[in-house]
Amino acid sequence: MQEFLQQLVNGITWGSIYALIALGYTMVYGILRLINFAHGDVYMVGAFVAYYAARVMGASGPVGPLAAVGILLIAMAACAGLGVVIERGAYKPLRTSPRLTALITAIGVSLLLENLGLIVFGADPKFFPQIVARKQMELVSGVIVGSHQLVVLGVAVFLMVLLQVVVFRTKIGRAMRAVSFHREAASLMGVSTDNVITFTFAVGSALAAAAGVLVALSNPKIDPLMGIMPGIKAFVAAVLGGIGNIPGAVVGGLIMGVAEVMVVGYVSSTFRDAIAFALLIIILLVKPTGLFGTGVSEKV
Repeated sequence: MQEFLQQLVNGITWGSIYALIALGYTMVYGILRLINFAHGDVYMVGAFVAYYAARVMGASGPVGPLAAVGILLIAMAACAGLGVVIERGAYKPLRTSPRLTALITAIGVSLLLENLGLIVFGADPKFFPQIVARKQMELVSGVIVGSHQLVVLGVAVFLMVLLQVVVFRTKIGRAMRAVSFHREAASLMGVSTDNVITFTFAVGSALAAAAGVLVALSNPKIDPLMGIMPGIKAFVAAVLGGIGNIPGAVVGGLIMGVAEVMVVGYVSSTFRDAIAFALLIIILLVKPTGLFGTGVSEKV
């Protein structure tokens, strides 16, 4: 029982990171009906921006809360700007093009970011400074949790709650929901759909950057190709929860994290990546719209 609870804690922590990345996928899809496959690479850029920000600040070891928050905010701001550039430069000109064209463009943007990362950051892995002091504390039944896990979980939960507040309690959030429901009707009602789409990309990219920083706290080795597999798994998590549904993305991310950790702990680490695709196949066979998704009828 103790081992199960330990794996569960580890899985929830890891799943919260998948949830942050999945939120970016589901927000963009909800607005544009587009799968932004470059999202995982934005996550990678966030980790590297935080790495260089920490170096500039001289943070080679544990730092104070303000400095740590500053590093996180720098990464989020940089990736929010990157998300805006990607949307304006790559996706906006294709707004009226077939979806396949936009999908191929998304794959192209992903490859571009990966190769630019290899050129700019170098192919050699970098080691993220441990800006959070590593301490361990015991929970119930001998379950051990690290300080970095608490930071990861706390930041992830805070950002998820903040996103919910923005979407359901603000004017821009109301506009986002209107555009998601019917873009043309929202435009006729005076909603600036271009600004809403840009804001959505900025927020989603900022969440991906936060996930990149949180992963770097747990797994300090970062490289320009680190976003490929987490990006795919977060996409599966979004589909699992019902892509386009924000609570569904959170639940899907948590399920993905727990399933992955349980497979590693009780079966074999060889199947760590395979579980994502197994879950994808199962959900597509059993409930193609996802756990919280609803079917949409289209007139032909």
